Amino acid sequence: MTYEIEKKLSEGYSVICGVDEAGRGPLAGPVYAAAVILPDGLIIEELNDSKKLSEKKREALFDMITEKALYYSVARAEVSEIEEINILNSAMLAMKRAINGLGVKPELALIDGNTVRGFDVDAKPVIKGDALCPSIAAASILAKVSRDRYCLEMDRMYPQYGFAAHKGYGTKAHYDAILKYGPCPLHRMSFLKKLYQQT
Repeated sequence: MTYEIEKKLSEGYSVICGVDEAGRGPLAGPVYAAAVILPDGLIIEELNDSKKLSEKKREALFDMITEKALYYSVARAEVSEIEEINILNSAMLAMKRAINGLGVKPELALIDGNTVRGFDVDAKPVIKGDALCPSIAAASILAKVSRDRYCLEMDRMYPQYGFAAHKGYGTKAHYDAILKYGPCPLHRMSFLKKLYQQT
């Protein structure tokens, strides 16, 4: 992955961060986001969209990114916020918190996806940005690994749901566990409406 597209998008700006989120789709847990400012031209081999990497590779890259980034920040929006303002707005809120948590205010934020709103800095959406821009790819890895680690905490709190295995996504095993045990406080009830309509 080269900086060619990132440089074109950020022409005229000197401090650029990449931003991505993890956890918009799951039935449980917060949505996470990360913002990363990489040193100019830093090449991290095998940097890619976090979804295309193995868990082991993501963990190794997480350590590399946090070591080499000029600044990075990980933030989240809670289940109560997802229920109150919906998942898209919560993802934006988590990304805004991640940007605001950086040690310096970026001039431009490159946001993975097609939606940008509510940021305190200039922001541009980049569709498939986590496969095109190194700083967004780095953010996608920090957000994904941070959320996966939280899923292990959820698993310890509520072992009956199997969060360590499915990370909160709507697998058959997860739905079966919800039907058997009922939802726990970490479930997003707005995501379970169809399930309860069917039963």
